Formats: sequence, structure tokens, C-alpha cells
Amino acid sequence: MTQTSSAVPDERRTAQPELERRVMRKVTRRLIPFLIALYFVNYLDRTNIGFAGPNGMNEELGLTATMFGLASGIFFVGYLLLEVPSNLALHRFGGRRWLARIIFSWGLVAALMAFVPSATWLYVLRFLLGVAEAGFFPGIILYLTYWFPKRSRAKATALFLLAIPLSTVVGAPLSAWLIETGDTFIPGMSGWRFMFLVEGIPAMLLGVACWFYLTDRPHQASWLDDEERAWLTSEMDHEASQTSQRYHYPLRRALVQPRIWALAFVYFGTVYGLYTMSFFLPTIIDGFSQTFQTDYSVMQVGLITAIPFAFAAVAMVLWSRHGDRTGERVWHVALPLFLGGVTIPVALYLNSPFTTMVAVTITCVCICSALPTFWPLPTMFLSGAAAAGGIALINTVGNASGFFAPYITGWLKDLTGTQNAGMWVIGIIMVAAGFAVLALRAAPEPDDAGAEETDRMRS
Repeated sequence: MTQTSSAVPDERRTAQPELERRVMRKVTRRLIPFLIALYFVNYLDRTNIGFAGPNGMNEELGLTATMFGLASGIFFVGYLLLEVPSNLALHRFGGRRWLARIIFSWGLVAALMAFVPSATWLYVLRFLLGVAEAGFFPGIILYLTYWFPKRSRAKATALFLLAIPLSTVVGAPLSAWLIETGDTFIPGMSGWRFMFLVEGIPAMLLGVACWFYLTDRPHQASWLDDEERAWLTSEMDHEASQTSQRYHYPLRRALVQPRIWALAFVYFGTVYGLYTMSFFLPTIIDGFSQTFQTDYSVMQVGLITAIPFAFAAVAMVLWSRHGDRTGERVWHVALPLFLGGVTIPVALYLNSPFTTMVAVTITCVCICSALPTFWPLPTMFLSGAAAAGGIALINTVGNASGFFAPYITGWLKDLTGTQNAGMWVIGIIMVAAGFAVLALRAAPEPDDAGAEETDRMRS
């Protein structure tokens, strides 16, 4: 993919460097911690089933590995069906109101999972959880394009995506503790049910807070002074205008662009590894007891699960900063995918828990490093409604791996009796995604075709 003009001198970029630094500091401090909190709770609520499964839920509801994979993945069926319309609604109605609706509704469904009586009802609520969450992640990615110029967007995205590793670093021990102590707080309630109930409540509270805290657009930001507000509004309007003039993509054309679908495949390969790790890593570590004759408690499994994501949290920030500083995007996505795609199957052939976890940690670091440097790619040539629809489409197709990854991994485990085949599939898909993003780098600029199409549509 041809690089953006970030490496080209821009008078707007250098005219008021101190003002830009001041505004970006204020915007970052105002928005990013709150958005991290939202995504932390979001990711925890969609993946905590990974802890519930091996800690009583599978046994109580009679779930096989395939059934557990289906329960984990069916979330994404409802999620994907409504991604694009939800993101278009956010673009139309504003992030504050639409995100508040999403957050409160998913928290309610997440808490209700504490009361599922059977596998069927687990499937139903996981599906509804996906429906409730639809549009949240691409909505935040779109929301960041309203506040952060392209030259600083990878860093802002990386800070927001810190919620992914943090939700495991903090959430795994927290989930383990809630499971172990649930009966103490509510006698007779299974620990995994207590975990679902407690971890659903923060989302409802944050949904209410979102309504009052977020600001839709820079020109509405009362927390910036007049000069700061004017500069940021002008900067973002100028950037959006440049993008739309260069590529001329209306929404309908954006959704059928081969480049969009290729990026969707790259994202599919990246999050395929992420969701397999998120849903099955506690089960894999629990399985060390048979492979290496270990004896870990629920809390110990939670703490070990957190280790790879702790390293990943540091790496993703450093890697994204390097991407912003150099202006290079493609290799910053491809290299982590290649390395992570190799290390995950290698972990299968190591002979101790320590060396296995080293390989798993490298894989997690690579996956989390690729994510924030990926998301600036679509907004190189999309803006406005086309960006809303295009980002949502990429997230929709990419997150289809959230269904396929746990289901295929669980099915292969039931079929073969080991996790090996599932880990090989992860590696192959990640490497294929790395080659796909390199192929995009060599693709020609699409602006001429876009301009011709726009002219035809206008005439």
C-alpha cells in the first residue's frame, strides 16, 4: 500500500507545534482513559467465558469442547450482522448517545448470563450479547478519526487498544478470584455465574457515564479554549477534505472496494489469533496438568494467563510509536504477523511450561503489536460516511474470525484429542494475512477509478 503523505512537509503541521502538542495532550487526557475503561469492560465481558468454561460452566451445562467453541463464537453472529448499520448510526447521531446505548445494553445482557439454565440459553444470550455490542469497536475507531490527525492516530489507537492486554492482565486474576469466592458472597451461586453477574454491572454504569462525559466533535468541546477548539476543528476538517478530494469514495463504492476486502482479510488473520488466545489460553494452561504434570489452582491459571498480555501491553505502545515516528505502516503490520504465525505452532513442540509460555508470549506480543498499526490503513483513503461504513465492514469481516476461531479450535480438539491442529491453523492464517498486507503495499493508488465512478454517479 502506498504510503500516506505524512512524510511530506505540511505547513499546517509545522505552523503551530506548541499549540498542536497542547491540544493533543488535552484530547488524549480527556478521551483515552475513558475509552480504555470502556473497551476494558467490553473485552472482558466478551471473553470471560474463557474462564467460565474450564471452571464449572462446561461441567454444569454439559458442554463439549465443540459446544464451548460454539458458545464462544456465536457472539460474533449477532455482532457481525449489525456492525455496518450501527456504525452508520453513530456517524449520523453522534458517538455520545449511540455508544451509551451500546454500552448499557451489553452490560445488561452480560449480567443476565449469570442465570442461564442450559446450553441453549447460553447460546441465546451470547448471540444477544453480540447484538448489543455491535458497532462498539468500529465506532470507537471512527470516533478517534474525529479527534486525532492521521500522523498521531496509530499512537492514539494503541493507547485505546491497551484495553485488550489489560483486560487479561487485570481481568484474568479478577475473574479467577470471583470464581473462587462467588459462593462466599452469594451462597449457593456457582463461581462462574457470580463472575458473569459482577463483571456485567460496570458496563451499565459506564453507559450512563458515557452519555454525560463524551463530546461528539471538536467544535463542541467546551473543555478546550477557543484557540485550541478552532485549531483542532480546522485541522480535522482540512484532513477529511483532503482525503475525500483525493479518493472521491462515496459509501456505496467504498463497501465494494477490493482494497477494503483485502484489509478485512488482514484483520481476520490478526484477530483469529487474538480470539483463540483469549478464549482458549486458560484451557491450554489448565491442560499443562496432563502434558507436564503440573497442578495449578484457578488463581494461578489466571496469573499465568496474564503474563503474555502484560508483555504485549508494553510492546504495542512502543511498536505503534515507532510506526508513527517513521510513517511506515505496512511492515509494522506484516512483521508481527509473520513472527507470531511461526511462534504459535512452535509452542506445541516445547518440553516445559516455561518455554511453551515464552512462545505463547511472543505470539501475544506480535498480535497486539499488529492491531494498532493496522487501523490507520483504512483511513488513508476513507473519510465521512465512507469511513464509517468501510471501517465497520473491515471489522465485520475480520471479527468473523471470532466465530470461526473458537469453534474450529474446539472442533479440532474434539476430533484429534489435542490443541495441536488448532494452533497450526492459527499460524497459517496469520502468515497468510502478513503476505496479504504486503501485497496491498504494491497495489496501485485507487483514486482515479474512484473519481471516475463518482463522476458517473453524479451524472
